[in-house]
Amino acid sequence: QVQLVESGGGLVQAGGSLRLSCAASGLTFRGYRMGWFRQAPGKEREFVTTISQSGGSTYYADSVKGRFTISRDNAKNTVYLQMNSLKPEDTAVYYCAANWGGAGTAIKDYDYWGRGTQVTVSS
Repeated sequence: QVQLVESGGGLVQAGGSLRLSCAASGLTFRGYRMGWFRQAPGKEREFVTTISQSGGSTYYADSVKGRFTISRDNAKNTVYLQMNSLKPEDTAVYYCAANWGGAGTAIKDYDYWGRGTQVTVSS
């Protein structure tokens, strides 16, 4: 059974930082592209960032470029999201997802999803 479990969310002031983690089990982690998505209240889920299977290639949404960094540790079956210079508009539930073979920015490309972790940025 595949499980993706996010952690590290919380309440932070604008300008602060958080590091999210996503621990994967039940799948061959190194074979999957991993991604982070987010969903704010009343809005659709949106792409944040993705990382290739080896970790050598990353891609970011314009809204987080230069502030967020995705990384992965294939030995630990874990993907991370370092979020710096947080803004109130970053407030959302953050989801990690695993993708076997897709391009990586569309929700439909992802095969497995975690339950999400709440990030709240106060102004």
